[in-house]
Formats: sequence, structure tokens, C-alpha cells
Amino acid sequence: MSPQLSVVVVGLLVSSAVFGFCSARYILYTDDILVGGQSLTNGKFKFTMQRDCNLVLSDDSASAIWESETNGQGTSCYVKMQSDGNLVIYDNHEAKWASGNVGMESSYVCILQRDRQVVVYGPQLWSTARAADTPGVLISANSTDTATRKESNATPDMAIVINN
Repeated sequence: MSPQLSVVVVGLLVSSAVFGFCSARYILYTDDILVGGQSLTNGKFKFTMQRDCNLVLSDDSASAIWESETNGQGTSCYVKMQSDGNLVIYDNHEAKWASGNVGMESSYVCILQRDRQVVVYGPQLWSTARAADTPGVLISANSTDTATRKESNATPDMAIVINN
């Protein structure tokens, strides 16, 4: 990741103009889930795992902006932010839908931004450089968490800490 891109990513992640005030109500961390009826919210937007198994992004008028089109495909559905960067809807541990952005094992966050976009952030998913030579991104939900990259013991060139 180039230094300029790193600065842009950090700026986006910490910018109150994009995300509002720092709060977990619009963030799904690695291994977190939303079960039927639970939502991420940011301003007038909601990203809801509905009880009918459909994952829906909506505005304050309840109009769907985007949906996974998985309604009726399960009875106990939940969406999970996986440690490989893939956002997946499961019913009884069977995948029903996936974002398809699978990367290396690391920490990722799914963020409902104030601009109504739902975005998965994390370390770079691909580079022409060898992975061991390329610093990663450390995303932690708690300032007491510590982590090192699995490819090397190198310290990441960028750290993002979001205190709950």
C-alpha cells in the first residue's frame, strides 16, 4: 500500500465528516454478528439483518437502497464479519450469501458510513509486492489489544484503534 493510499484510508476511517462520531453503532468488527432484527445505524441509514434472512440497507423512510435478496432462505439467519474479510449471511452455519471479498486472515471492519455506503475495511487484499515485504493495517476494537502480522513480526505502518 502506498504511503498516499495509507493516508487516505486513515483519513477516511477517522474522519467525522464521513463516519460521524466514534461509536460502534455503525461498525461490525471481525467475528461480530448481527442476528435477525439487529442493525447497524448511522444517521438516517440502517443496515439490518431482517428476521426473514434478508440483509437490507435502508433510509429513514424504510425504503430499501440495497438488499442481499436472501429473504425466505432461512429461519435463524445472521450476518458475520469474518476474519478473512468476507461478510457472510448464514442460516444454521450454511452460507446463504457472501460479499466475496476474501483476503488474508486479519482484522476487518464493516462500516455503515454516513454517505450510505457499507464498506469492509482491512489490510490490503492484493499487491504486486511480496506480502512479507508490505506492512499491513492493524485494526483493533480496543486500545489494549495487541497484534502482529502473521507473515512477519514487522510492526504495521498504520494502526487504527477504535475504543468502544
